[in-house]
Amino acid sequence: MFRVPETHPRYKSLMKREKLVAGIEAGITSKQGLIAHGRGEAFDYLIGERTLSAAMKATEAAAALLLTAKKPVISVNGNVAALVPEKVIELSELLDAPLEVNIFYWTEERVRKIKEHLERHGAAHVLGDKADARIPGIEHARARVDREGIYSADVVLVPLEDGDRCEALIKMGKKVIAIDLNPLSRTSKYATVSIVDDLERAMANLISVIKEKKKGNGKGLLVEDFDNKENLEAVIKEMVKRLEEEELGEL
Repeated sequence: MFRVPETHPRYKSLMKREKLVAGIEAGITSKQGLIAHGRGEAFDYLIGERTLSAAMKATEAAAALLLTAKKPVISVNGNVAALVPEKVIELSELLDAPLEVNIFYWTEERVRKIKEHLERHGAAHVLGDKADARIPGIEHARARVDREGIYSADVVLVPLEDGDRCEALIKMGKKVIAIDLNPLSRTSKYATVSIVDDLERAMANLISVIKEKKKGNGKGLLVEDFDNKENLEAVIKEMVKRLEEEELGEL
């Protein structure tokens, strides 16, 4: 991995890119995943590379949904495995929810490598290599799921998701929690709860909120009161406000 000096003004952003490049070299991340990450970074600029109040509201609702789920499952793709393996594992343990490898550019070898990567980081329950069921209405490889995992889950956390699979999961009667920096994406619009935030920030916040809720602290359950469309509109308004107030200074 290329050494990035911590004094660099874009240190965190560059380190994420290096993790993804390392993921490609390890056979975990797809090259197309780099494009998806770059698109997300553009939206992160628009929100000022910070967690918005609307994102925290969605995080509270997501935590409540996961804690009240009968069978939650966390979907993991190549970018998630490369960027936040420790965090998805910690969340999996907090919720007693399995991780399931699910990728668009599917090969047995890549699924195996992602699973082994997660297990090296300490994951004890990783599904996805069996893929013995299919999500109805999807023709590409992400339709392949584990019958004991995503297929039978009632709540699915899908960081960095494809819009058509998100829609298909909703049609199956599942609650879907998305983490997506683009509030205009199909994923954000279709999901039950959409957290519009950077993956690392969102996962850290979600873990923190769940820990507090499990202790009996924090706000009450917000699932019934949460309006995803309204929350996405709030995100867009915050983006517009920031653009209107932004001063470029001297060029």
